[in-house]
Amino acid sequence: MTMRRSTGGMIRQHPARGLWEARYVGADGRKHSLYAKTRAVAQERLRAALTAADNGIRPIRDRGTVGAYLDEWVGTVAAHVRPRTAESYAATVRLYLVPNLGSIQLAKLQSEDIGRMVARLAARGDLSPTTIRYAYVVLRIALGEALRSKRVVRNVALEIRAPRTSQRERTPLTLAQVGTFLRGVTGDRLEALYMTATGLGLRQGELLALRWRDVNLDAATLTVRHTRNSRTGALAEPKTERSRRTLRLGSELARALREHRLRQIEERLAAGTRWRDGDFVFATPFGQSLDAANVTHRFHAALAAVGLPRQRFHDLRHCCATLRLEQGEELAVVSRILGHASITTTANVYGHLTDAMLGRASDRTDVILGRGGAASA
Repeated sequence: MTMRRSTGGMIRQHPARGLWEARYVGADGRKHSLYAKTRAVAQERLRAALTAADNGIRPIRDRGTVGAYLDEWVGTVAAHVRPRTAESYAATVRLYLVPNLGSIQLAKLQSEDIGRMVARLAARGDLSPTTIRYAYVVLRIALGEALRSKRVVRNVALEIRAPRTSQRERTPLTLAQVGTFLRGVTGDRLEALYMTATGLGLRQGELLALRWRDVNLDAATLTVRHTRNSRTGALAEPKTERSRRTLRLGSELARALREHRLRQIEERLAAGTRWRDGDFVFATPFGQSLDAANVTHRFHAALAAVGLPRQRFHDLRHCCATLRLEQGEELAVVSRILGHASITTTANVYGHLTDAMLGRASDRTDVILGRGGAASA
């Protein structure tokens, strides 16, 4: 057994166990031990424990498990976040966190445990890097709350590097393909919905929450005030202040929405007493809000009917942004149209250069060099 003294405590090695033990006296006046695989980690944990002792924080003696804590946390966090976020947290805890960490005592959870969890999730082969990173982030948030409530002495999730996500290469519809698609849906009762999604880049939840009171056809403007939860159907405030935005329709979209409203009035007359007025712009033939899954299914069918590649409905939003950037729209303007929280988000998502952008860049290079040559002549 090798023993080394550290300021305010002692570190010793157990060759048989392959561990380093950091011993110290806590704020409760008792001796305590912390264990790690390396002396450096043991030293770091000892330093954190001594800092806690200096601040009068007693060592955690709670023998509750990570699983029990996460179940409790999911139950309390729902009151402070949006319903869809709470559902997402609960699913992540159930599917990924509890199966991998649930049996470990919360007070004894170490960064190595989280590293092993990340490795196991990656080894499954059926989870995307984004899903794995999200599982880590949810755990980090939960442990942050445990630290604030003094259930743990440190947030061990912060001691490892966050898993990376891989940027999925997006192949949104080209301008020519958009023309093919829109010609294919001419006269479809969802034609105006597809045009709004493609022209303004609204999220599907924003489209399905849109009501006629949010549209001013005389001024040719549309205001995003709500989003719709695809699971519960409930309307909620936009996630960020910048998501609440007023957009100009343009003449084509304004015309499409006028025709759509006339068609909806005809449907209302045909429905008679069966009409359920929710004031929704995009509704069923009986006035109710459209189902997100059905909208996506019809979108896929419309693409297939004209021979276009399968896309997610959300890709219409990417299509809108990419085509606007290709046409020379400023990044800040596209960011405002999409309702991103900041221009940084827009730059991260659309920082790639399309062929059209590269073409414009080369044209500008020729202009610069041409002017430079003329000036030097």
